[in-house]
Amino acid sequence: MAVKSVVSKTLVQTRRKTAAGDAPLPPPRERILAVARDLFYRHGLHTVGVELIAEAAQTNKMTLYRHFKSKDELVVEYARGLAAEGDAVWERLAEAHPDNPGKRLDAWVDHVEQVLTSNVERGCALANAAVELQPDHPARAVIEAYKQRKREHLVKLFADSHYRDPELLADEVFLLFEGARISIQCGGRGPALRVVKMLRDLLARAARDG
Repeated sequence: MAVKSVVSKTLVQTRRKTAAGDAPLPPPRERILAVARDLFYRHGLHTVGVELIAEAAQTNKMTLYRHFKSKDELVVEYARGLAAEGDAVWERLAEAHPDNPGKRLDAWVDHVEQVLTSNVERGCALANAAVELQPDHPARAVIEAYKQRKREHLVKLFADSHYRDPELLADEVFLLFEGARISIQCGGRGPALRVVKMLRDLLARAARDG
């Protein structure tokens, strides 16, 4: 479906909800970020322009630029929002199982399964964005820092779970998960659906102390 058609459909749905007396629209900045997130993920950063984002958010370019000085700044905020959501996953796992790394690990694997089996999954939004961005784009730094934090979380999780080589295991698991999401983006959902079993087998075989 063309980007223009998607925007038109979004506008019609939003106007119907408003006309039906649903809750009032969120503030412009929130609408812009929500629409940008949806369109960037489905169609890519380069394909979606600020005109389309402003139209779908029921605002105008002047308002958009009042909140974001440029499209690049909007892309940076898009990346920051996604990174914050990813960080929140680890925070929830730690809060749910503060003294039980085994349950925390099981919960993370369940999370991986949920992500990979989701019908809306089109690969990692941050990885997809990174492919489109120039090396010096400020959003690249946001993405790279998040991916590094993700690896560090894995290292700590495996260390807490008494795996003998948490650094190596973290690298193997990181590449397995990231590779599965790239496979989905390329249209290969079948192999990705087998990743959770591969992941569980890898964790079961990895050497532990004690």
